[in-house]
Amino acid sequence: MTLFLVPTPIGNLQDMTYRAVQVLTEVDYILAEDTRNSIHLLKHYNINTPLKSYHDFNKEKIEDSIISDLTAGLNVGLISDAGMPLISDPGYELVRRCRMESISVTPLPGANAALTALIGSGLPSFQFMFLGFIPKKKNEKFEVIKSALESDKTSIFYESPYRIKSTIELIAELEEDRDISIGRELTKKFEQIEHGLSSDLLKKMNDGEIKEKGEFVLIISPGDTNASTEYDMSIEDHVNLIIDQEGIKPKKAIKEVARLRDMKASEVYDIYHQV
Repeated sequence: MTLFLVPTPIGNLQDMTYRAVQVLTEVDYILAEDTRNSIHLLKHYNINTPLKSYHDFNKEKIEDSIISDLTAGLNVGLISDAGMPLISDPGYELVRRCRMESISVTPLPGANAALTALIGSGLPSFQFMFLGFIPKKKNEKFEVIKSALESDKTSIFYESPYRIKSTIELIAELEEDRDISIGRELTKKFEQIEHGLSSDLLKKMNDGEIKEKGEFVLIISPGDTNASTEYDMSIEDHVNLIIDQEGIKPKKAIKEVARLRDMKASEVYDIYHQV
């Protein structure tokens, strides 16, 4: 009949909504990524609804049976271990299948770590991108972070406590004066949200002021939107603009334009001097 997408607390059990408790009590069964974790939440609210595992390793096998149950008139709830279902968690394929087969889907509002960290960060929130977990491989991580630093939108990531320091080191290496924010242990007793320059937050981590414990939300402020405007002009005009703005010689301005445009300095030199 209906697939209910039910958010759960990201740390503080008091953040569970009345509606979420009611829905989970009334559905015929609940799909959970890790039933061992979810059973504690259900017990806390005296919810006795049966639990079934639904995760990346079995979702394709059980999707047909879930669809059959919904078609037969059952109501099913889908939860994640913490926060909003489907956000960096399995489930979108099931929702898409329901939509394709005209099965009702009802999403409930609720807790979400990315948005909680964003509104507490002090960084621009009108336009933002959520990009999930940062890749583990160094090359992939470099490309993702570089892209975020060049974006004109606020970028939000999830990061492991075991890799957060190396990620901040990379950001500081690429751009030490970029505004960033780190949120950890959100809604819990030892919640910490820090905002500052990448180099300053790296120092706080090195000094032990930011503990490398708990899941992290990393937020990177938008890049310089004027840069994209500069790229709309010719290379000659771009070099001259840098000369006027920074009061430097053409040779240094050429190197700066080459860096900004990801070009070889010799290429910019040839174009500027019309060689």
